[in-house]
Amino acid sequence: MSTIPSEMPPGFVAYGRSPDFHSDNLPAKLQSAHSTKAGTWGLLHVLDGVVRFRLEAPHQGEKIVRAGETVVIESQVPHRVVFLEPGRMFVAFYRQAEAGVSAT
Repeated sequence: MSTIPSEMPPGFVAYGRSPDFHSDNLPAKLQSAHSTKAGTWGLLHVLDGVVRFRLEAPHQGEKIVRAGETVVIESQVPHRVVFLEPGRMFVAFYRQAEAGVSAT
């Protein structure tokens, strides 16, 4: 059973980013149970407003994320996101650095 990690694993590097999602255009897929693919972690950035990030059973954890805060999304752990106050957010995607690639 997983809980919400407090930080990204060492050796992971950003490789992509979602578009900005607003409270009025957050896809239904993100508001229902979904997960990242194997090997992909995420870092949800709340730019404005307030978001609830919740893990799905059998995992346990929920975090209220406010503007300027982030939450780590563990690979393949089902979760959902919902705006509690109107705002804007995006997700940066991370994967293990390849040999010879700097994690900076």
